Amino acid sequence: MHIFFMADLLYLSADDRKFMIKKLCCSAVLCLGVIFAQAQSRLPSNIFLKKLSNGLDVLVVEDNSVPLATIVITCKNGAYTESPEFNGLSHLYEHMFFKANKDYASQTDFMNRVSELGMDFNGATTVENVRYYFTLPKKNLKQGLRFMNSAIRYPSFNADEMARENVVVDGEFQQDESSPFYALDNAMDHHMWGDLYSRKNTIGDHNVIRSATPAMMDSIKNKYYYPNNSMLTVAGDVNHEDVFREAENIYGDWAPSQFDPFKKWPVPEFKPLKKTDYFVVESNLAQVPVIEMEWQGPDTRNDIPSTYAADVFSYILNQNSSTLSKALTQSGLALQVNIGYLTLEHVGPINLTVVPNPAKVKECLAEVKRQIALFDSPDYVTDEQVETAKRKLEIRQSFEQEVTSDFVEVLSFWWASASIDYFTTYVENLKKVTKADLRSYVGKYIKNKPYCAGLLVSPQMNAELKPQEFFTDK
Repeated sequence: MHIFFMADLLYLSADDRKFMIKKLCCSAVLCLGVIFAQAQSRLPSNIFLKKLSNGLDVLVVEDNSVPLATIVITCKNGAYTESPEFNGLSHLYEHMFFKANKDYASQTDFMNRVSELGMDFNGATTVENVRYYFTLPKKNLKQGLRFMNSAIRYPSFNADEMARENVVVDGEFQQDESSPFYALDNAMDHHMWGDLYSRKNTIGDHNVIRSATPAMMDSIKNKYYYPNNSMLTVAGDVNHEDVFREAENIYGDWAPSQFDPFKKWPVPEFKPLKKTDYFVVESNLAQVPVIEMEWQGPDTRNDIPSTYAADVFSYILNQNSSTLSKALTQSGLALQVNIGYLTLEHVGPINLTVVPNPAKVKECLAEVKRQIALFDSPDYVTDEQVETAKRKLEIRQSFEQEVTSDFVEVLSFWWASASIDYFTTYVENLKKVTKADLRSYVGKYIKNKPYCAGLLVSPQMNAELKPQEFFTDK
């Protein structure tokens, strides 16, 4: 399903690639062209993909419903590239992107240009990608592409601007900490990922953020910000041939790296959990108890079929008609229950969150464990539920394409954590999922597998509930 050998070739330097092409026979070159054609044939009729000679993927989504264009640059960077001393700096880099660069001497100049182009702009940092977007009138597309080029290739990392932004980013961190769920989620990540916690922690570390320097920003740029580790997406009222031509003119001389960053600085393999781990988190912000359980699930490097099963299984269990919902919320044992799976290239987590009835926490936990033990029972889900879930997920994917400026974020996610091919064949592979696949997924990743379980309570609730007496894996 994925063109792995093509991806490996495109990590070569320009000179190495030229050498390889000279060594290829004509039939091999033709074969490569056929593969590119097949990749395009799987795309919807309004989506077009081209790879520039420097390795930059250029994806165009044509949608003439409104006279706007959205420009997105996505880079394979984020928490998974961060050792502890860099934790949170992918996010800080994202903020510095919208500052001074070679062509705009200050943030004031940058913002004046934003105003001239009539742009809306923002960025986002996730576990496995960092993306930057501009939305602007289609008449300003070419100028917007040049503006993006200045920002992505020639950031200045002005020390004074950075000192101010360190405080801003740290303020966002503090805002996250004001949520009662932060303490539980943060503790869960420490228990789940151990000494590789920083590789899943997007928000970062206070001290690292506060003390970051321009040299550290340069280090990130010199590791990851290359065309052969990036994708340019242009979406809206545009013509793909025009976009490809402008992309070649503007970005074609962006030099590729002479290395694959993920071979030179590989993401460490996350260690499998060896035993189930229960813990209690106190927070003065907690108004009700919350139980969270997490397993290490499949990823797109090693077990793509299970990622589809995970989506179907989660969808079914989150419906009011599910066996899980009936056993917990409709019985009065819980106020809310949700299970989810996040598709990632490096170990996607499976998360079960339950808000128990405060008067029945012990009973609720017992029922949660009983339900988990039943997850792979032949009748836990019905054939009708499986087919309904697949159809609803298909509709959800169509829904994601309704607003083009939002859809490009979806494409960026799949490009970084799986592939564009994963997205285009998602429904096709989803339709193949059976009840047997769901049972196999549960047996492989959930039932009788080690997990981490956290209980969030206030100090008062902790004293009253005495969770140490029942919140265990016994």
